[in-house]
Amino acid sequence: MSDSHIKLSGIAPRIQYAADGVQTSFTYPFAIFASEDLFVAMNGAPQTSGFTIFGAGESTGGTINFDTAPAGGTLVTLERRLALERITDFQEGGDFAAETLNNELDYLTASIQQVDSDNRRSLSYASTDQPASAQLPGRDARAGMLLGFDSNGDPTVFGIETADSVSGGAAGGTITVPGTGAVPRDLTNKLQDAISVKDFGAKGDGVTDDTLAIQSALASHQSVLIPTGTYIISSTITVNEGQSLIGDGQATVMKSTTNSFDLIELPAGYATVADLKLEGGATGVRLHGRIAPCVQNAVRDVTIWEATDGVVLDGYTDPNKPCYWNNFARVLVVRHARHGIHLIRSGAGDTPNANRFVQCRVYTLAAGSTGVGLYVEAGRFNNSFTDFEVNLGPEAEACIRVGPDTDKNLFVNCYTEASGGLSNIVLDAGSIETSIVNLLSVSNGAAIEDNSGGECTAYNAGFPDKNRMGKTRITDLTTELLRFDTEFREFTGAATFDVDLSSSLYLVSSFNGEVTARLPAAVDANGAVITVKKTDASPNHIVISELGGPGPDGQSIRLGARYDYATMVSNGANWWLTAHNRMAENADFYNTPGLFVPDMTRRLYLVDAFSGALEVRLPDPAASHAVGRLVTIKRNDNSSNSLTVTKEGGGGPDNQVINLTGKGHALTVMSNGAGWQVINLHT
Repeated sequence: MSDSHIKLSGIAPRIQYAADGVQTSFTYPFAIFASEDLFVAMNGAPQTSGFTIFGAGESTGGTINFDTAPAGGTLVTLERRLALERITDFQEGGDFAAETLNNELDYLTASIQQVDSDNRRSLSYASTDQPASAQLPGRDARAGMLLGFDSNGDPTVFGIETADSVSGGAAGGTITVPGTGAVPRDLTNKLQDAISVKDFGAKGDGVTDDTLAIQSALASHQSVLIPTGTYIISSTITVNEGQSLIGDGQATVMKSTTNSFDLIELPAGYATVADLKLEGGATGVRLHGRIAPCVQNAVRDVTIWEATDGVVLDGYTDPNKPCYWNNFARVLVVRHARHGIHLIRSGAGDTPNANRFVQCRVYTLAAGSTGVGLYVEAGRFNNSFTDFEVNLGPEAEACIRVGPDTDKNLFVNCYTEASGGLSNIVLDAGSIETSIVNLLSVSNGAAIEDNSGGECTAYNAGFPDKNRMGKTRITDLTTELLRFDTEFREFTGAATFDVDLSSSLYLVSSFNGEVTARLPAAVDANGAVITVKKTDASPNHIVISELGGPGPDGQSIRLGARYDYATMVSNGANWWLTAHNRMAENADFYNTPGLFVPDMTRRLYLVDAFSGALEVRLPDPAASHAVGRLVTIKRNDNSSNSLTVTKEGGGGPDNQVINLTGKGHALTVMSNGAGWQVINLHT
């Protein structure tokens, strides 16, 4: 609505003209708030394109200019039609602006004028007439009957004694179809079961402009058939809420005169368009919530040839009139100029969401299409494309593209093919949680060109990696080859970088200065396993720390030599060091006289015989916990008590009992499975 104050006159908000076939400009003498408020009809058929409206917001009205002069004898109707609703909400204690109040009162006045205009065209009793009933008989009572008035002037019904609605004046008669339970029906009613556009004058000869005939049929009936033929269309055909427009398959052709208007528009919900061949148009079929929520529409078995865009689903301007839950089956778009199928949000409305496409195909057929076969520029929450196929030429942008205003779209069993190295699927930055399953990518470009930062899941899709999954829990996994994603980091001087969990292995050079690899807080990395390895031989250290925390095992880790490494895992509370080529050694201390059998869990055992003689008995060298073990036994006291090292079964290392007689004496041995071998003896 205009912000300026419109001064409404008493002029009726409706005017009609008889077209002469020459005049293209018509005046409407009443004010409208916006161009969308002007209802335009030709011979009763609503028009949505092929004209331009001037003067919206002006108190004196304006003009409408048609692109092509309406045919001679056409009745042109111009009427202001408003949604009967509040446009302003005055807040308690808020500002009370005169302009806002004037706009609200103008809208209310215009609404009253609209209701008054509707009433003036309704049958009514004269104000001087005697009281009479205005209530019609019930539906069952009046079905198939004539409406009349009884001796009191009240409405009543009369039986049909003659039928003159059949061509030639022949009586309608009755008809009974074959089959058990069939009942006789009036022939006229039977013929009215199917409404054809030819009942309204359409020719379907490929020469005559059949636009008005089709529009008139849809203005009068909910379900309209288009028989075999070629129908010339010069302005948009609107299929409103709950309507059906159905043809005879590819034998029914609707051909636009230019590509300056949408061929078919679905501005509301629960409509069906099926079994048609469409040629031309700015868009072959456009769905948007222009009048009401654009939901639960069905488009099936339709081919669209040589349109600028094949199919467009638009979230449009009003989030209360969304484009949701629409269904497309076996739709073919051929030789389009730009996009085959396009999901967009052209205004402040919601994104197109939860729409379904099954067994649809986009094929450029050497037409030089410059856009995208399937472009989900805007769309969220399970828009799904199943058994979808795209075949393009080298002039196009990509086979399938998922734009920045998208979230949780599904692509299943898609086939993409193009010449010229086009990418098969492009994921734009900003796209979220795209799911791709079973992609056959034949174009020489990238199977999945991912600019989303990994915001996608792919199964049996992509190349060279066939699968890409986000956070996943697997209860039992067997792998034949385990690969790790790696990153190499090198800096021009001392530096700190954050380990962002985008890889498992970080190869780091500190050649030009000390480098700190900062792990994320453990709470943000639960279950993550990270390895950091030093690649250079410089004396500069690599320090592994934790953002806001103490670090692995409660401390910072330093890698000082080339090839030093550390592997850490987070349990959500702390980072734990699980592998390190310079791990701290664990030791055990024992000082009880008698027999001590090392459990082989330590590299170093400090033993004390101060309180009495002590035998350290190594396990059988063939024991599973002994084979390959390197262990050191060191005496910690200076008493004269005996301290001997033996082995299970008798003898000892190198087949002898070893005596450690003084403080600091030590023995290092290793089991090769057959015996304990002395590696080093210090006495």
